[in-house]
Amino acid sequence: MGLQKIVIIDYGAGNIQSIKFALERLGYNGILSSNAEEIRMADRVIFPGVGEASSAMKKLKSTGLDKMIPQLKQPVLGICLGMQLMCNYSEEGNTESLGIFDVDVVHFEKGLKVPHIGWNRITDLKTSLFKDVQEREFMYLVHSFYAPVCEETIAKCDYGVEYSSALKKDNFYGVQFHPEKSSAAGEKILENFLSINS
Repeated sequence: MGLQKIVIIDYGAGNIQSIKFALERLGYNGILSSNAEEIRMADRVIFPGVGEASSAMKKLKSTGLDKMIPQLKQPVLGICLGMQLMCNYSEEGNTESLGIFDVDVVHFEKGLKVPHIGWNRITDLKTSLFKDVQEREFMYLVHSFYAPVCEETIAKCDYGVEYSSALKKDNFYGVQFHPEKSSAAGEKILENFLSINS
C-alpha cells in the first residue's frame, strides 16, 4: 500500500500542506501537482480547497483541470471547497462548477453565524469511507456555503439546517469537513480513502 501514488491537485488552494502532513503521518507521500498527466496516472487523487469558489474555478479553467477532473477514473477525494466545486453550481460568486455531484451549493440561511467554524458531529455515515468511524463523530469544519442533502449524500451534519457533510458518486468522494484537521477519526477517513477500491 505504501507504494501507491497519491497526487494532491495543486491549484493555489490553501490547505495543501496540512493534507500532505496528514498523509505522512499515515506513512504515505503525497505529491503536489497541477500536471494533468501526472494527476491522471495517480492511484489516488485528493482535490483540496480553501478559498472562494469563483476564483478557484477560474484557476482550474486556466489550466484545463476543470475538463480533466470529472474524467478521472481512480478514487478522487474533494475536501471542503474541493467538494463544493465538484457540485453543479455554487451561490458563492455565482459559479458554474464541475458538475460531478448533482446538487447546488447554497449559502447558510440568515441568522446563522457564518462561517460555520469548529467541531460538529457527522451522522448517517454510509460507504467504506467511514469504516470504523463512529456515528456522531466530531469533525472540524470551516465554511459559509453547503450542499443540501441529496441522493449522493453519504454523511450529514446539522448547523441550523441538515446538510451533506460527505457526498459520493461512482469513484468521486467529497467531504465538507477537514479530515486532515480532525484528529484520529479524520485520519481514519483519509486512511479509508487510500484503501478504497473504487
